[in-house]
Amino acid sequence: MKDNSPITPQPSRGHLTPIPDSERCLDAQQLYELEQSFRQWAKSSNRTDIENSRKRILLIFLIIRYTGARLNETLSLNLAKDLDDKTSEIRFCRKHGGTDAGCREVRIPEAISSDIRTISSELRSVWSEEVMLRVDPAHIRKNFYKRAEAIGIQSSLGAPEAIRKSRAVELMQNSMPLQVVQKILGQSTPNLTASFVEFSESEISQVAQYFADRENNRKTSARNAFYGKISSIQKGTVQTSVEVITPSGVIVTSIITTNSLTRIGLKRGMLVTAEVKAPLIQLCKNQNAPKCSAENVFPGTVCEITKNRTTSEVVARLSDGTELCAIISEKNRYTMNITEGDALWMFFNGFSVVLHID
Repeated sequence: MKDNSPITPQPSRGHLTPIPDSERCLDAQQLYELEQSFRQWAKSSNRTDIENSRKRILLIFLIIRYTGARLNETLSLNLAKDLDDKTSEIRFCRKHGGTDAGCREVRIPEAISSDIRTISSELRSVWSEEVMLRVDPAHIRKNFYKRAEAIGIQSSLGAPEAIRKSRAVELMQNSMPLQVVQKILGQSTPNLTASFVEFSESEISQVAQYFADRENNRKTSARNAFYGKISSIQKGTVQTSVEVITPSGVIVTSIITTNSLTRIGLKRGMLVTAEVKAPLIQLCKNQNAPKCSAENVFPGTVCEITKNRTTSEVVARLSDGTELCAIISEKNRYTMNITEGDALWMFFNGFSVVLHID
């Protein structure tokens, strides 16, 4: 089993961000500590039968922790059939009358997929993979609660439901669109009032793979990134204006060369990433929207400031929960008297927005 290093939590940029609820879900560091507690506990017994029993619980934890699956879904898995080693995907299916009534594939980091396969191989001499995860739910919950208490958090935060929610929050805080997270978790009705964009199953898989790969590589980006679909293209002789709409309804305008439009093959409805570097975002503390030529102007509230002698990083949250990061000089921040809780405008022109096909 691999002892994976923690995913360092990074401030999320340009996406729908849930406000963490410390009483109902775990943050990234707590999830890491809980995982390590399970791993150490699983190999701490000198008795083979107890060690094997604990490895079964570890398997169930890893699946819920990295897929956000429900407990009953996890206990119904047959890893021999439902875990694809090539794609690192776990397949969850609903049953009706003994037949599949709908399935979804959830991509997980390759390292975790390898761990799951290794553990299941070790347990195959005791239980077939068809029944390997058929463990009493009460027994599972009891051990989940104990592992939570072992790292100093309340037992209820170790419940499978809390871990499922924590995974959803973790994905959104790492810039995965809310609508994609909902489909990964198997929620049939998206609870998103401003859902203007529909994502196909192939697009969901594409976005999920992007985040699984990034999580596996333990890499993050400091740039503001918006994930969405191209909603309109206004083509000119030299320059072209491209609008990208996110699942939360935020519209970002990018101005690129018409040659780039043709070369990249951008089309309306295509799934893209729109990125803008923090130093290119300007701030204005006026009550009214600034009179400027910038195509992208958003009102927000300052939620975080990180400063040093020369520069300051200012993070503001928009009304829908989106966070944007701007880097300005500390002198300007001081002169403008920007502090946490202030209302301000964040704006940047379309030439600053770079489009990527992930």
